[in-house]
Amino acid sequence: MDFFDVVTTTRAIRRYRPDPIPEDDLARIFHAATRAPSGSNSQPFHFLVLRDGPRAVEARQLLGSAFRSAWSAKRADDGYDSGSGADPTSRKSRMAASMQHFVDHIHEAPIIVLALLRHRHAGHFTEGASVYPACQNLLLAARALGYGGVITMWHQPVAAQLVELLEIPPDVSLAATIPLGRPIGHHGPVRRRPLASLISEDTYPHPAPWATDP
Repeated sequence: MDFFDVVTTTRAIRRYRPDPIPEDDLARIFHAATRAPSGSNSQPFHFLVLRDGPRAVEARQLLGSAFRSAWSAKRADDGYDSGSGADPTSRKSRMAASMQHFVDHIHEAPIIVLALLRHRHAGHFTEGASVYPACQNLLLAARALGYGGVITMWHQPVAAQLVELLEIPPDVSLAATIPLGRPIGHHGPVRRRPLASLISEDTYPHPAPWATDP
């Protein structure tokens, strides 16, 4: 795929076909992920892939429980079932249905990736810059090969249990959970704000005259 087509169509994919991801494709996806920049080029990130091993199955169940609990709280707090959410044809209602399907089936995703970060500076706020570029590379590479995924943080309620179950070292933390698979449905252009609303030049209030969407 053309690079700009990949970038502009890499959407958050939360529904997956059951087809396994061939290992050759996994190697290509993770090779791209590990080419990402990191602080001092130290690559303190690590990817733990959950497929169908006995520990992976147990971890998937833990993640499923955590995701459903997190979405239940968010659904209530954000009023997804009130206002326009009461109309099953509304965008709000469709989003709620998509999220419910996601959490109900997260444990069935062809693979689940745990993005890990080895701490070097006692939790300094810049540490994410050494793991999240690799996560984005992973998603872009997956898109280029016809797969999809989404970065989530809903592993947090069971992070301690996952650390113990999966024998993750004490100086390594879970930075993200990324399910991957062939999407049910289609990729498509992402919805984002107009370029001009996000770019300025010389001073913050001064618009960049060249910042027009291509």
